[in-house]
Amino acid sequence: MWIDTHCHLDAHEFGAGAQDVAARSSQAGVSMIVIPAVERGNFEAVAGLAHAAPNLSYALGIHPICVPQAKDEDLLALRAAVESAMTDPRFVAVGEIGLDFFIPRLCEPAMRDKQERFFKEQLRIARDFGLPVLTHVRRSQDQVLKYLRQVTPPCGIAHAFNGSEQQANTFIKLGMHLGFGGAMTFTRALQIRRLASALPLDRIVLETDAPDISPAWVHPARNSPEQLPAIGAALAGLRGIGELDVRTAAWRNSIAAMPRLAALLA
Repeated sequence: MWIDTHCHLDAHEFGAGAQDVAARSSQAGVSMIVIPAVERGNFEAVAGLAHAAPNLSYALGIHPICVPQAKDEDLLALRAAVESAMTDPRFVAVGEIGLDFFIPRLCEPAMRDKQERFFKEQLRIARDFGLPVLTHVRRSQDQVLKYLRQVTPPCGIAHAFNGSEQQANTFIKLGMHLGFGGAMTFTRALQIRRLASALPLDRIVLETDAPDISPAWVHPARNSPEQLPAIGAALAGLRGIGELDVRTAAWRNSIAAMPRLAALLA
């Protein structure tokens, strides 16, 4: 069975069909899907959706793309929501949090400072509650690493990893796992495919980031967690190993990255 460690199943692209997608994904062998929040306004939505099907769980956090409109009191609300969710077995991590220095408006000095302040405070929340983090690292690997060194949450995932091998190894040294998905299925994605082939298998987790980052055979249509088994098979092909080996490793790694999943999957 497979675990999708990052899927925005609450996104408007899924509409009222999210539960149907979860059911079809389960039939396809996806036994767990982690739904990260992106802003205060969808904390309740992801938590509610995670209770709508047995193969769903959730994380709470403020995405860097949502930081421009976020208020400081949203951080207080996140801390309160995390504290309350600690009794909910379907709550598994703090995320999606991180830094994005790809979008021009997020790179302006004031917004860059705000992103970093929000990220650091969310890392503190994760550390204080002993929770893993699901980190957004687009064009920001070194800066994310800087704050992970400072605050040190117990574990987590560098989502949609696309850095250097040196950066990958630094994330690993800090106790993080690396998320790979549809991007590695494109033959032109040479760097991502090299990383997926060469990095330690015990540090790789699988994800769809649905509805985004569709694999090559779906692009440009909407992605779905139903595609995860085929994405896993693509990783097996890149590494020259059996699909069962990838599935077993990814399962084990996902639980190591998000220990609260273990009770849900027992």
